[in-house]
Amino acid sequence: MIPLALTRKKKVITEIRQVVLITIGAIIAAIGLELFLVPNDILDGGVIGLSIIAAKLFDIRLSLFIVLFNIPFLIIGFRKMGWKFTLHTLYGVIVLSLCTSYLHHFEPATDDLFLATIVGAVILGTGVGLVIRTGGALDGTEIIAILVSRKTPVSIGQFIMVLNVFIFILAALLVFSLETAMYSIITYFIAFKMIDIVVEGMEEMKSVTIISEKPELIAEALLEKLGRGVTYLHGEGAFTGEQKKIIYTIISRIELSGMREVVNDIDPSAVVAIENMADVSGSNLKKSVSH
Repeated sequence: MIPLALTRKKKVITEIRQVVLITIGAIIAAIGLELFLVPNDILDGGVIGLSIIAAKLFDIRLSLFIVLFNIPFLIIGFRKMGWKFTLHTLYGVIVLSLCTSYLHHFEPATDDLFLATIVGAVILGTGVGLVIRTGGALDGTEIIAILVSRKTPVSIGQFIMVLNVFIFILAALLVFSLETAMYSIITYFIAFKMIDIVVEGMEEMKSVTIISEKPELIAEALLEKLGRGVTYLHGEGAFTGEQKKIIYTIISRIELSGMREVVNDIDPSAVVAIENMADVSGSNLKKSVSH
């Protein structure tokens, strides 16, 4: 049994780590906004995008609207996702607001629209994704996106992108030009990809299920060639009632061709099912054979 003091110490360390990562993510996002996007009139999306529009219309600090417009979403987050997530999000929003207010006095890193779009989107998406992965959010719409992604196959980045298209259209009609709106769409096409990469991981992992008459031979060959651990699942044929060993393993995308080669060499008639995996963890996933 783990001592209570040790458990509390681990919780404190974990919380400190989360606060530090949220702080870093918020600072990174603020850099993308104030040094690349906002000075070049490239619109951000979500609540931040609405805040930029409001700041332009009423000539008031962006940082004020970031906090104000996020309040309704924070209430939703508290009701649906608990106090811890809400506090993390509130902290992230406050850090983002303070950093944008501070960085607003600096000269933009570039006045080239295309360069600002690409670099700003990558930086912004990295910061936002880091905060989401840590257990918070920087934008109220991300709270809704997280809730939607839990119940549907739509990813967080995809939901944000669709929502932002409507915001960009609104911006083009009220404040900015059509050209700005189009640059903003490009920005968020890149940013939502960066969000997904940071949240779900850079390396795409695949779960593989293999049904074969020669499971032992295939499992041994996969272990030898790819160095991946293999698990046997026990199944039963519905028609024949025959007991079978089903091979289950997790491999990276670049190992797919090697896996297919192994299976085709041993049993060309084997059934192979491959699925994408958003996130994988655990020491058992490390390769067991070095090459």
